[in-house]
Amino acid sequence: MRDFDCEVLIIGAGPAGMAAARAAAESGKSIVVLDDNPRPGGQIWRDGPAVQLPAVATEYRQALQGLNHVKLLNASRVVAQYGGRQILYESAQEYGLISYQRLILCCGARELLLPFPGWTLPGVSGAGGLQAQIKNGLSVKGLRVAIAGSGPLLLAVANSVVKAGGEVVLLAEQASLRRMLAFSCELWRWPTKLRQAFTLANRHYRTSSQVIAAEGVERIESVQVRQGKRIYTLGCDRLACGFGLVANIELALLLGCRIVDEAVAVDRWQQTSVKQIFAAGECTGVGGSELALVEGAIAGYAATENNEKALQQMALRARWQRFAMAVAQAFSLHPALKALALPDTLLCRCEDVQLGQVSEYTDWASAKLGSRCGMGACQGKICGAAARHLFDWPLSTPRVPLTPARVEALALLAPSKMEQ
Repeated sequence: MRDFDCEVLIIGAGPAGMAAARAAAESGKSIVVLDDNPRPGGQIWRDGPAVQLPAVATEYRQALQGLNHVKLLNASRVVAQYGGRQILYESAQEYGLISYQRLILCCGARELLLPFPGWTLPGVSGAGGLQAQIKNGLSVKGLRVAIAGSGPLLLAVANSVVKAGGEVVLLAEQASLRRMLAFSCELWRWPTKLRQAFTLANRHYRTSSQVIAAEGVERIESVQVRQGKRIYTLGCDRLACGFGLVANIELALLLGCRIVDEAVAVDRWQQTSVKQIFAAGECTGVGGSELALVEGAIAGYAATENNEKALQQMALRARWQRFAMAVAQAFSLHPALKALALPDTLLCRCEDVQLGQVSEYTDWASAKLGSRCGMGACQGKICGAAARHLFDWPLSTPRVPLTPARVEALALLAPSKMEQ
């Protein structure tokens, strides 16, 4: 068991978390940054043998390494809240309590995966999941890869596949051509994004398109594609699907923070409804790395009472918030996506629960009790978000532990321990 005591605790070491730590460090206060990845960077700046990190990611990493009063706990997870201002954490080697005075949540986001026939076949993954695998050394050389779903991430994944020697045979975007053209016409307001769009352009990009089924015997062999009113079959070796991102708000819910539109609600200082808790980045609303960086900086300054420097960042934040709003409007999901899955399509892959087994329930808690949906290894992070989208279920407060943990760590949560 290993405990820590700090003035500022930051959960997450993606762009928002690193920016928050860098800003807060100017105060000289003791800081702990806890992150579940082996190295800082989050999902967007994930490191690996097949990765060349952007210069800004390298800059933030080096800045963190040079700060003596910042302790980085990699490959560590939050298990639960403990008493007042304490967090129970665990890694593969140790567990313990972290006491803090101020907490900054930079928990990021994860992919929204919507079920459809064949989505559990080997060779089918999330779009961001495939990108992460490629960064970690997965070979796609010579493979035919279909990419489908919604959002700018699809273009980035296609670029990763091409650079790794794979062949992109389809890039299916569910949004309409009209929306994409309107969005493209607005990109001049953000020149870096406009240049990025030209760099990532792919000739297989198709709007108003959805993969409606993956087919194969032992693994994926082809996909059924609906483009407008036309349906056709396309051979492929891999399929990567992602329907945008959902904020990681489980810890914020557990801590009692107010949630609006499935994101952590914050004020101009990035402060949540709980006085000593701040939040920044994708957990406050999906907006990309640029917005995450500036929100993290504001949270770091505000949490250490450097309001003057926080104020200096607010105009830049407003600029990237406008971009986030434009993306959300352009790539909002079509209601037809709710009809992709059939009653016998698996919703919960961990517990083999079919969609038809939970359709009679009215909320997540009753579905878990009646079907074991969401009670597997991922603790409902995949099927829970999908079910909320498909059935319009309300959010439910998570229960501890937030992640599977060793018995010794969980023993700290016993009532007798909490009262001491």
